[in-house]
This record gives sequence, C-alpha cells and structure tokens, in this order.
Amino acid sequence: QVQLVASGGDSVQAGGSLTLSCAASRYTWNCMGWFRQAPGKEREGVAAYGFGGAQKYYADSVKGRFTTSQDNAKNTVYLQMNSLKPEDTAMYYCAADHGSCYSGSWYIDGRYAYWGQGTQVTVSS
Repeated sequence: QVQLVASGGDSVQAGGSLTLSCAASRYTWNCMGWFRQAPGKEREGVAAYGFGGAQKYYADSVKGRFTTSQDNAKNTVYLQMNSLKPEDTAMYYCAADHGSCYSGSWYIDGRYAYWGQGTQVTVSS
C-alpha cells in the first residue's frame, strides 16, 4: 500500500508558475503519474515519472512547459508548471504504481493502483 499526498495547488495569473508535490509513504512505486480533470471534462494524463528519473513522459499539451523531478530523500515527485494557461485550470491528482512507466500506458489512469487527493490549480487570464 502506498499513500500519496498531493499539494501545491493555487490560483495564479496566466504566464505564471506553480510546483505541485506528491509525497509517497513508501519507496515501492516505480511509476508516478500526474493527471488533471477540469469541470465537465474527462481526467487526462499530464505527465509520468519513473523512479529515479528513468522515464519521463508528458502530454503534448504541456511539453516544454511542465517538468517532473524527484527528491529521493523525501520520496516526493514534483510537477513544475511554467507558462501556465487558463486551460491548465483543473484539479490535479498524482497516482503511483509498482510497475514501470511505459510510453504506451503512462496516461491510462486505470493502470495506477494508488491515488492521492486532488490539488486545485486555477489559472486566470
């Protein structure tokens, strides 16, 4: 069992930056994904991070603006979000799985066994 605690959501102006954090309770995960869900829309994969940085994947909509990193001592993965746009407004979730990240499945929410609570990101124009 892995418990995840997501934090860092806030309200920012377009063009601003935010860093979301996802702290895991155990070191047994191998793939951590970030998802978001805007009102009235389906949840979508934003990024995924393989333990130790072995794999990093990003949705086309965030490539070049969002990056992921890890603080191994804190067992925490970060989602650094730059050049934020109003369309980035959503509830953001982190999720983890014991399996590795793969290019063909990192964005599928059903592959993740553990989920954190959401953290709200609001970007105003």
